[in-house]
Amino acid sequence: MGKFADKLAAQPLYFQNAYLSSAVKSQVKSGKFAEYYKLLTDFDYLEAKIKRPEFGVQALITDYDLIDESKVATHSDDNSHEVETLKRIQGTLRLCAHILAEDQTQLAGQLLGRLLSFPQPEIQALLAQAKQWQDNPWLRPLTPSLTPPGGRLLRTLTGHNHWVNALALTPDGKRVISASSDRTLKVWDLADGKEVFTLTGDSSSVTAVALTPDGKRVISASDDSTIIVWDLADGKEVFTLTGHSNSVNAVALTPDGKRVISASDDSTIIVWDLADGKEVFTLTGHSNSVNAVALTPDGKRVISASDDSTIIVWDLADGKEVFTLTGHSNSVNAVALTPDGKRVISASDDSTIIVWDLADGKEVFTLTGHSNSVNAVALTPDGKRVISASDDSTIIVWDLADGKEVFTLTGHSNSVNAVALTPDGKRVISASDDSTIIVWDLADGKEVFTLTGHNHWVNALALTPDGKRVISASYGTLKVWDLADGKVITNFTADNSVYCCAVAPDGMTITAGDSSGQIHFLQLEAGL
Repeated sequence: MGKFADKLAAQPLYFQNAYLSSAVKSQVKSGKFAEYYKLLTDFDYLEAKIKRPEFGVQALITDYDLIDESKVATHSDDNSHEVETLKRIQGTLRLCAHILAEDQTQLAGQLLGRLLSFPQPEIQALLAQAKQWQDNPWLRPLTPSLTPPGGRLLRTLTGHNHWVNALALTPDGKRVISASSDRTLKVWDLADGKEVFTLTGDSSSVTAVALTPDGKRVISASDDSTIIVWDLADGKEVFTLTGHSNSVNAVALTPDGKRVISASDDSTIIVWDLADGKEVFTLTGHSNSVNAVALTPDGKRVISASDDSTIIVWDLADGKEVFTLTGHSNSVNAVALTPDGKRVISASDDSTIIVWDLADGKEVFTLTGHSNSVNAVALTPDGKRVISASDDSTIIVWDLADGKEVFTLTGHSNSVNAVALTPDGKRVISASDDSTIIVWDLADGKEVFTLTGHNHWVNALALTPDGKRVISASYGTLKVWDLADGKVITNFTADNSVYCCAVAPDGMTITAGDSSGQIHFLQLEAGL
């Protein structure tokens, strides 16, 4: 805390309350505008007032309502600059009043997220104070990514004006690429949160992004039927890959980074050469949209999943179909490969998961147990177990040695949207439409923690590289949780639904995309 807060805290409680109640009014009445101005641009005063239950954020906002009265008291118009500054701070407090009423620890983050773009020295001094706040862990906005006071549009990180569909981090963790429904991609510098390039060329929503292993090129897929290859050194388009006749849903790169595979609603998969941008093969065999593609670890085969209920295994040496895996009776939503590349697991709207042998294309097991669509599958790092998430509100853990159900994890009351595994493979985290995240122990299938705090569905999860923290994205909020005790470390409230999130290799820098097109760059501050 600052000198003001220390001095105030040293006084008896009755004095503190009396001071916070009367300080501003007395200065206004006495015409001491300078003192009034100094107090209402002091972060410690703002914090002290909102933290007291007998005052709170609304009482603080009311302090600023005395601005015009103060001008009259001083009989001067020379303080117009100061008045404008106070109005901006008051406007910021109004924008986040509902947040601060529930969580006073977000004061510093809300001020920074909304006022960073204003150059006035007094505002920057206030924010410098806010940056030093260390009473609790918190997420410090690195850029002005929240709605500013006055209703004006931001100029930083607001090139997107529609949903952000996907995020990708370069291998060195220095840049993040965002893909949006506004037809653009943006490359951002994680050191300062500034936009490096805006990649424009798509004529419809950008649906997916992928990076070459060396981090030098980014590949974007679009609803306009094209794939574009971009150079990250200068942000220029290298190739536009044209050949599909409908939306491109997914892209994947071979391990050597020399070829890209695209899957489309036109029922085809196309293999492209990244050296010259030419089509190598068009893989035809599906009779409906292709939803997902996966590559074997050796890069020799590609597996595609389709709405036609089939999975096809293709040979990338000649582009020929190796096997068509038939067994599902509805759309195949996802595919995953065991680490050794010998088996593929498919998840379907028919409520089943099927394990296939890639040596002969035969079905090894059909995993039945869900009663609704299977949305996602994940494999433990040792490849011995598969975890499936379903619209039936359950997660099932299966043993890949015998295809038997090990545990059914019941605890959610609505669809399970995503699952994530800790790097050691000992715990699984699930996110649901029931607004909760559950952490499960894979040794006994028991619930370790139910993480409650969101008030809407949880859209996405991201784990820090050390597996000690999980970040959850929901309707308007981002939460950081400690997986040691299941407690919330900190919250960040955005102005719109947060749909995706990612964590940089440092485990402290978090990026999140929301439904308005904003990209939030956040630094986890440890606190005391």
